[in-house]
Amino acid sequence: MTPVHFSFSSAFMLGLMGLTFHRTHLLSALLCLEGMMLSLFIALSLWSLQLESTTYATAPMLLLAFSACEAGAGLALLVATTRTHGTDHLQNLNLLQC
Repeated sequence: MTPVHFSFSSAFMLGLMGLTFHRTHLLSALLCLEGMMLSLFIALSLWSLQLESTTYATAPMLLLAFSACEAGAGLALLVATTRTHGTDHLQNLNLLQC
């Protein structure tokens, strides 16, 4: 395993561990998801550069566009839940209530 591969794998795993173990606030969960998406973006960009093929050059841009849409939707949900529930604690959010 190369050091570059190890660093991006560990960055992804740190984001995943942060998402699973530190779920107190919605904002921290969204930041962990964003960190995971950015590590995937950099890894996919380096992979397409190593292949030196133009067919894989659009994949990182599509992932970055999906990441931006995910961040926008997550922030909109954060604002909506803060307005309705008064806090962004994940324990107080119940999906069964309307």
